Amino acid sequence: MKILVDADACPVKQIIVRIAKQNNIPVTMLADTSHELNDGYSHIVIVDRHAESVDYALMKLLTRGDIVVTQDFGLAAMVLGKGAQAINQNGFIFTDDNIDSLLMNRYIGQKIRRGGGRTKGPAKRGKANDALFETMFTRVVTRALASGETGGG
Repeated sequence: MKILVDADACPVKQIIVRIAKQNNIPVTMLADTSHELNDGYSHIVIVDRHAESVDYALMKLLTRGDIVVTQDFGLAAMVLGKGAQAINQNGFIFTDDNIDSLLMNRYIGQKIRRGGGRTKGPAKRGKANDALFETMFTRVVTRALASGETGGG
């Protein structure tokens, strides 16, 4: 098992690394060339700046049982399809039960915006988001370790 992070706009990288270190789990942070990463623990993968470059690179590294941190619904859907787990930076766990409605809501929002309408953006992050992420991420890691499903990572 390993942890893969869509790190371009991820505000919880330090929390991820701390929990990964505590559990001796390797971490790979993926970002495009406009970001500079170095946390002293993670393997860093830098890709070009094309729209889906991080997603494609992450999917190539992904194996069953891995944990992915992303805010991208489309990437989360692909991760679930490969038998891995996905969680966003606010502690929301993507599942087979919720991903279809999330993708549909994203599609509807895109359609509204293309038609000139406006949709509400995400709420401002705060310390409560970090605390919830830490709680839920710890839960995901603990369950993954307990299941013994280590994949090929």
